[in-house]
Amino acid sequence: MSAVPRRAVVVVAAVLALAGCTAHAAPGPGRASDAGVDTARVAELPWSQVTPLADPKAYSGPSTAHLTDADIVPITADARPVLPATVTDNQGTRVTVTSVERILALDLYGTLAATVYGLGLGDRLAGRDQSTGFPAARHLPLVTGGAHVLNAEAILALHPTVVLTDTTLGPWDVILQLRDAGVPVVVTSSRRGLAGVGELTGQVAAALGVSAEGERLTARIGAEIDAVRAQIARIAPAAPDRRLRVDFLYARGQAGVFYLFGRDSGADSLIDALAAVDVATQAGLAGFTPLNAEALATTRPDVILMMTAGLESVGGVDGALKLPGVAQTPAGQHRRIVDMSDYQILSFGPLSARVLDALARALYAPASVTVSGAGQ
Repeated sequence: MSAVPRRAVVVVAAVLALAGCTAHAAPGPGRASDAGVDTARVAELPWSQVTPLADPKAYSGPSTAHLTDADIVPITADARPVLPATVTDNQGTRVTVTSVERILALDLYGTLAATVYGLGLGDRLAGRDQSTGFPAARHLPLVTGGAHVLNAEAILALHPTVVLTDTTLGPWDVILQLRDAGVPVVVTSSRRGLAGVGELTGQVAAALGVSAEGERLTARIGAEIDAVRAQIARIAPAAPDRRLRVDFLYARGQAGVFYLFGRDSGADSLIDALAAVDVATQAGLAGFTPLNAEALATTRPDVILMMTAGLESVGGVDGALKLPGVAQTPAGQHRRIVDMSDYQILSFGPLSARVLDALARALYAPASVTVSGAGQ
């Protein structure tokens, strides 16, 4: 996926901040992050025992894509940072990191903290942002508020030795305040998509003095994604006219915020990897387009992807069908809404392959996953 334009990043940051995206506690053990599904009861069958749908377009009913184990497996149990590490960050600022004893990794998607954990430095994380929800991070103190706003006082109270962030969180004055206080701040890429996972992993690894571990983690994630994509290619319809047409709908009902995610939003990368048609991009929608009946009539999705908390915020599937134009689409007529945890679906980090696998099961073999936990 090409880099997300800075304007698009600013727009989505404003949208998600206004909506208070993922403003809820991290999941407890044995629970799917937002769906309320007891994953202790769910056994993930190997694909050899799964029968995919003969015609995915004809299926009716919602489903929840979930990970039976949302923990991140570190690339090493014995990371050995080589310090000091001097890098030129994504904004051209030269930063020297002399200690990684207390790391804060903060962004709108929860990707940076997940990457730090994947590099084997999870025990050095001193706090978390609101979008970081993998189980091992649930005990960490929160340093962003309901609107994804950086809080300088909360950050400095944790005495970080390095802060990793990007341009999806603000205000920028907080970054300047942290630097004035002597805290090294490394600004990474804000691009999100499967094609950018390796670049972002490398940036985080270089800043923390674990470049070798970064190379290994990048290779592992790439191999895992390739394996899942190969499996998807075996079960997804090969004929272009039989492929699922998919829209990604972002919703926060309590804030009245509804957007279709199109080209360069990150959702396009995900849908393409699922061997489906990103109909928002196909219709010429870029970034984040306000939902309206005309846009949905143009895209006519067979499936609508949503974040679980977003689906819950509109009253479940029944509520989603009342949004402009949804009921008139093939997806609405078949109640074909697939939801997945806000913490996972667009995180694009060490869990990427498992996220793809879970979504593929919900799209192509829904009998092998639980029914939607967000309501029907």
